[in-house]
Amino acid sequence: MAAVLLNGGSAKPVAGTWSATSELLARELAPRFPDVAFVEVRYRLKTWKELDSCIADAREAIDEAGRRGARRVALVGFSMGGAVSIGVAGDEAVAGVIGLAPWIPPDLRVDGLRGKRLDVVHGTWDRYLPGIPGVSPSHSRAAFDRARAAGVAGTYRLIARGLHGAAVRRRNGSLVRLPCWRSWVAETAAALAHYETA
Repeated sequence: MAAVLLNGGSAKPVAGTWSATSELLARELAPRFPDVAFVEVRYRLKTWKELDSCIADAREAIDEAGRRGARRVALVGFSMGGAVSIGVAGDEAVAGVIGLAPWIPPDLRVDGLRGKRLDVVHGTWDRYLPGIPGVSPSHSRAAFDRARAAGVAGTYRLIARGLHGAAVRRRNGSLVRLPCWRSWVAETAAALAHYETA
């Protein structure tokens, strides 16, 4: 099994980078899940204005995981990665989506999730502020409710005082763990355990 980590984006098209939250999660979760291959996608262009391009990159990552022996994939989508994950959820290799503070546009179809799971984790203090990325929990809750109304199984969990993700990156490349990072790891682990044992 593989966990494909899909990170967030920005309004301005920029070259893809590695996600601090995804990197932290992979570091913390890999020792707990030795039978799961962790794959992080670095988009060609990291922007929600080119969502189709990001979705194509995610499809390639799923295919690559399959070429390397993974028969099932859990998608772990942080922020914009939530929309990207749902965009490729219809792939037969995908077992489900774990959305971490996911941005899920109201017009994004959730059909691909039918017969799969959507597990959402969101920080209660997350929100957009000028110059600071964020997604309101009410946004992800509305998308989760829409998926549930379409018959999709799943869970929705809030992290008290949680911000937008588990980590940020310093200019020198090192990670800064945000408050409640352990809760992000624990909630992601709990969701991932469902896919590993299902």
